[in-house]
Amino acid sequence: MADVGIGVGALVGARVPSSAAQVGRVRLSREQNEKRRRELGEFVRSRRERTSPEAVGLPPGPRRRTPGLRREEVALLAGIGVTWYTWLEQGRQINVSSQVLLSVVRVLGLDDVERAHVFHLADVPDPEHMVSEAQVSPAVQLVLDQLNPYPASVIGPRWTILAGNRAYRALVGDYRDLPPCARNTLWMFFTDPEWRTLAADWAGTSRQLVAKLRAAVAADPGDPGWGPMVDALIAASPEFHELWRRQEVAGMDSAVKCYYHSAVGSLDFAVTHMVTSDGRGARMSVYTPRDDETRERLERLSGVTPRRLTYDEDHFVHEAGRTGTPLGVPA
Repeated sequence: MADVGIGVGALVGARVPSSAAQVGRVRLSREQNEKRRRELGEFVRSRRERTSPEAVGLPPGPRRRTPGLRREEVALLAGIGVTWYTWLEQGRQINVSSQVLLSVVRVLGLDDVERAHVFHLADVPDPEHMVSEAQVSPAVQLVLDQLNPYPASVIGPRWTILAGNRAYRALVGDYRDLPPCARNTLWMFFTDPEWRTLAADWAGTSRQLVAKLRAAVAADPGDPGWGPMVDALIAASPEFHELWRRQEVAGMDSAVKCYYHSAVGSLDFAVTHMVTSDGRGARMSVYTPRDDETRERLERLSGVTPRRLTYDEDHFVHEAGRTGTPLGVPA
């Protein structure tokens, strides 16, 4: 099992860092901001030079001294001033709004990766930013299965359960019984009564979860899925509502978690989070035993039939969820 654990790090990626970036924005120095503006200007210019007039519906015209589009043409098509666009390419210190940058992105026909890169360099949110849930490849699922009897799962950016092994299902319940809209660890934690005893310190864990959620929301303000997700949890759980009002934040560090499983007793874990390469924001969480008693009980847990989970549609208030959309994902 130790060899498999090493393989997980190599296959899936680096551990999630504990840093200011997990809680909020890192303030850049003047030199760093200048470098970012230069990189943005150089990138936009390179894409302009690669965009042919024909690609945007313009005639090629005679005697083009520059490859691709002219600055004046980009400005005209984007509905912005030539001077402002020139300064953007020159990396000058100008006010770059999301909507104006979006117009430039559309004219240049940038793909999703290029578009995200531009908004990242400009340090402004994409006004049409949509987050689709990450997909788990068969290779990653194989890694999860090889980790049995250690519970392991892949969780999406909004705590959606994307995959898990048998040990994980035996621990928390068979989430596959639930519709996709309700396969969410936060939703299960605050609405499933079994979690009140499964989490050995439900009150302390709930406080940490909500603090991590608030930090994640602040770190990705352009994601329209956060609002409906928080609203659903507020409506469903008075405890969540009270904790959300406290304005606490916490990073996504590796943690110690204690559970009490009705079939095998107390389980004491060290939980390690690792970034996956399968999709944006997804992380693999691996539960390793902290003592010999837990290690022995995990062997017994592997023979336990996972608890069937039920879904009360009337209790699930998120409108997107009623259409089968995962919690927090806009319909």
